[in-house]
Amino acid sequence: MLEEDIFEAFRDTMRHIAAPVFAITTKHEGVRSVSVATAFSSLSFDPPSLLICVNQDTSIHAPLMKAEHFCVNVLGHSHRNVADICAIKKGEERFSVGNWEEEMGVPVLADAQSSLVCRTADRHRFGSHTIFVGEVVGARHRENAKPLTYFDRRYIDISQAPDLIA
Repeated sequence: MLEEDIFEAFRDTMRHIAAPVFAITTKHEGVRSVSVATAFSSLSFDPPSLLICVNQDTSIHAPLMKAEHFCVNVLGHSHRNVADICAIKKGEERFSVGNWEEEMGVPVLADAQSSLVCRTADRHRFGSHTIFVGEVVGARHRENAKPLTYFDRRYIDISQAPDLIA
């Protein structure tokens, strides 16, 4: 395959993998930052850790490169407004919706499906993104939240997804 064909096929493939939506937050030198992402993975149980992949062109990238902590807030279906505002607003205006608290020095969405506060353990640049490894230092979870899910460039409600196996 040609490089351009591989790029197109990869992009189309990734668009068709349903993924939970995360509000990544940090605070550096008193300034709060938030960005929405889908590139997240658990990494290890010992120590409890995870990784996020952040595009180097996003507004949260520079603060994450300097901050000691960040939070991964798993958005519930009821947090569509949080995801939407991150797409249209900048800076502190992104915190104008949602019930935000501060925990261990970073913004945490109080009613998120789950929130994982992390100490930045490692950073690794690769291509257009930086992989941030976070050692989990705080966690909370709600049992009654439906996840906000992204699929084919739109948000979907997976709780009503049909089983289309033919």
